[in-house]
Amino acid sequence: MQWRDAGLLLGARRFGESGLILDVLTQSRGRRSGLVYGGASRQKRAQFEPGNTLDLSWSGRLEDQLGRFETAEAQKLHAARHLESPAALSAISSLTDLLRQALDEGDSAGSAMYDPSLVLLDSLNDADIWPALYVRWELGLLTALGFGLDLEKCALSGARDGLSHVSPKTGRAVVAEEAGDYLSRLLPLPAFLLDPGAGANLADISHGLTLTGHFIETRLLSAVHRGMPPSRKRLALKLAGPV
Repeated sequence: MQWRDAGLLLGARRFGESGLILDVLTQSRGRRSGLVYGGASRQKRAQFEPGNTLDLSWSGRLEDQLGRFETAEAQKLHAARHLESPAALSAISSLTDLLRQALDEGDSAGSAMYDPSLVLLDSLNDADIWPALYVRWELGLLTALGFGLDLEKCALSGARDGLSHVSPKTGRAVVAEEAGDYLSRLLPLPAFLLDPGAGANLADISHGLTLTGHFIETRLLSAVHRGMPPSRKRLALKLAGPV
């Protein structure tokens, strides 16, 4: 059987002397893998960096077995565009590693993250906007895979205004004045996650990463018995200072 699709490269591993097995998130078929003969050669190495987008054609005997990428041509070399920006490179690593940890081979639900991932990758040349987009991307990852947070109204009063915190147990938003003695146990909810027009300073980004990271680790990744990738932890440290 055969198929053709666009793909986001999540990673690659050597196969034999010169082959590579590519791990990709496709636009319509979820996470898939395939062999590229000669992919580890010096001439082709640059196009197979995680975060690059590829035009793919796959062929194999069965859909659920390792096949071969007859075509794997790079469309955008995202990593190469940000060699002088350690924070942007960390964002690429975190994005691709989280997708690899969260998705199994053939998991079609992951295709919902294909377009948002490209939007984020295309924004990495603007350090004023991409950190907030990255946090929103993680929030979207939780939603796409069935672990979304309830940020529509206060879990205690039903109020839709003044939402400021999230319960680490339920994932539901709370108004600070309603929390009483439990306020210190709640996770801050930065305004930019509720209002796309709101600004986001370093503290907001840090609070956002703490919020999404908590639920990615305790809900999404724990459900598949995997841990938070080190690249995500490194990104959080980099975004604690100037980007």
